[in-house]
Amino acid sequence: MKISAVRETKTEELQGELDRLRRHLFDLRSQAVTEKLENPHNLTHTKRDIARVMTVMRERGVRAVG
Repeated sequence: MKISAVRETKTEELQGELDRLRRHLFDLRSQAVTEKLENPHNLTHTKRDIARVMTVMRERGVRAVG
């Protein structure tokens, strides 16, 4: 997900995307623990996507949960 695409997204959609990304990160972490994670780089990509979404939300003055 590129930052330009995140900036074009509405605030409500960003909150939903943030929830989805956090659930995805949780799933990836549990796969890593059970050694079923196929691509470890997905953890890094997901963390960065979460950071991008939170950055845009902070720029807009929206309080993100957590």
